[in-house]
Amino acid sequence: MSQRAETETTTGRGGAVWALVITSIAGFMAALDNLVVTTALPAIRADFGGEMHDLEWTVSAYTLTFAVLLMFGAALGDRFGRRKLFLVGLTIFTGASAAAALAPGIDSLIAARAVQGVGAAIMMPLTLTLLTAAVPAAKRGMAYGIWGAVNGLAVASGPLIGGSLTEHISWQWIFWLNVPLGLTVLPLARLRLKESYGNGAPLDITGTVLASGGLFGIVYGLIRGNIDGWTSVQVLAGLIGGGLLLAAFVRHGIRAENPMLPMRLFRNRAFAGINAASLLMFLGMFGSIFLLSQFLQDVLGYSPTEAGLRMLPWTGMPMIVAPIAGYLSDRIGGRPVVAAGLALQAIGLAWFAVILSPDVSYAAQLPALIISGIGMALFFAPAANLVMSSVRPSEQGVASGANNALREVGGALGIATLAAVFSAQGGYGPAQTFVDGLQPALWAGAAAVAVAALAALAIPRRSKTAVHVGETHEESRELIGA
Repeated sequence: MSQRAETETTTGRGGAVWALVITSIAGFMAALDNLVVTTALPAIRADFGGEMHDLEWTVSAYTLTFAVLLMFGAALGDRFGRRKLFLVGLTIFTGASAAAALAPGIDSLIAARAVQGVGAAIMMPLTLTLLTAAVPAAKRGMAYGIWGAVNGLAVASGPLIGGSLTEHISWQWIFWLNVPLGLTVLPLARLRLKESYGNGAPLDITGTVLASGGLFGIVYGLIRGNIDGWTSVQVLAGLIGGGLLLAAFVRHGIRAENPMLPMRLFRNRAFAGINAASLLMFLGMFGSIFLLSQFLQDVLGYSPTEAGLRMLPWTGMPMIVAPIAGYLSDRIGGRPVVAAGLALQAIGLAWFAVILSPDVSYAAQLPALIISGIGMALFFAPAANLVMSSVRPSEQGVASGANNALREVGGALGIATLAAVFSAQGGYGPAQTFVDGLQPALWAGAAAVAVAALAALAIPRRSKTAVHVGETHEESRELIGA
């Protein structure tokens, strides 16, 4: 296929405002389904039964397929048309949401969640590239800030929406909610978005298989470790085999002519730093929210709605702070904003670990929730800006897919890792047993986010990260090696 222009307009009805509205709603749906299940987990367990590892898979089946297919989804969009594939992904996501709502048992629910992840993997990375193609460069920081605020709204409202629907209707409605949203956005996207293409590179089937198999093996091993024993054949096969497949994926990314994720991008300190920070941030945050939402209900006795409301000082802060963070990143650069946000998130998780007890008051939890919320809010929009500005325009689809993939990988690893720590040190049962497992898990989450803050500090200043359209190939190569 011949090289196509980075942006090819097929309709005059597109525009920055419509692109922002449509991509923000789609991003909201995909981000919402990461966390909307968390406050419904006790109700799902009551209906379908199951142990900790079953509950992990109701979340991880989504995040894992989302993660391993994100870069492939971005490549499909670059090759066949970003708007076209965005519509395909949104259709799959909407249909799988209905299937999850109709699931008769835990296994079918997990399967539907996996298909949801496939749709999200195609749809989500294209939201940023479609938005970038529609918004002038000078206004992208604010546009990313609004996009980040809407994603923050999904994070904020996920536990609350999940809790409210579970308590007042049924947990199935956390999935039915996506259906009218999807059916509304589909015709709007078809009529109002402009088509755009990447460089038409061949699809990397080998890289997709290696990444998918490697990540599945590692997450499987982490989830099954406390159940089957860390030295059991199946757990060791998952961990070792997964590690070898990921090593082969890295080697493939170095040597292949058109890899799904070119490893040369990681020679750019900005790209490497923000992606390492993103993975570790989501590892600590997702694993902590997965456990804390159950702590609020199973130990402190809150209803699902009450648990969602009490999480709002943490999860709701991006609605307020993310646009401000986007503005600050335009003025002073994303590096200091992201690093400060990650440091605050780590402090908040550590604070939680210190004050945790079976009868801890909400007043004692509130400072940790607020600090964590501000930290998370400072991360979202500047991180998106850093990712998109660290590569050439023709590589923004790959960059967006890689960053979103590593975030979801972090989420899947976070749930598996922190749940493994929780199960090894405590577990379901008496309140003190739950707390005994939760405290070391939160310390592990805080440590991961603290390392993420150090990774963010390794990002060079803005003058070394931006790649402009007019740069020559040689200048860009020098930048990649910065």
